[in-house]
Amino acid sequence: MNSGARTYRMTARAQAVEQTRQAVLEAAIALHAERLASDISLADVAERAGVSVQTVLRHFGSREGLIEAALEQASAAVEDERRVAPGDLSGGVRAVVEHYELRGDGVLLLLAQESSEPFAARVTAHGRMVHRRWVTHTFGPLLPTGRGREEVVDLLVVATDVYTWKLLRRDRGLSAARTRSRMEQLVRAVLAAPHG
Repeated sequence: MNSGARTYRMTARAQAVEQTRQAVLEAAIALHAERLASDISLADVAERAGVSVQTVLRHFGSREGLIEAALEQASAAVEDERRVAPGDLSGGVRAVVEHYELRGDGVLLLLAQESSEPFAARVTAHGRMVHRRWVTHTFGPLLPTGRGREEVVDLLVVATDVYTWKLLRRDRGLSAARTRSRMEQLVRAVLAAPHG
């Protein structure tokens, strides 16, 4: 066998291994957006991914290893989905509402479990930190300097929070466009108000 054929086979095998790994991670992430964490077994993840439990364990070592990898992947996806240029107020609100349209109901399910499920508590604590960092980065050029800055960040965190989206989108039944408009009005009002 020539080295070109061997290299091709090794590359194809590595790609297949990575595709399987991604399928398992996507299955784990999707299931946690649909069900209580305590109701999700490795067998459920394996079935959703179209692989065996042994394959899941071969890739991740344990349930905890799978959860760590899924958390890392989901976190990176969230940051990508919300990425906008600093100071782009409308773009920032649009990005966060689009993110909630995609993942908001799953986030709310995790929030409902945070007091009883350690995994959910870890995910939601991480999510709060990511959201605050996103607010500070996205609206950074629009924030006051010195006294009052942290107050404004606190208020912008609330104005762009998943619960704000839920109140408008799910509880009030507004369209995504109207929800986005209302949230943008909140952000503009916070930034326009005197602080400090």
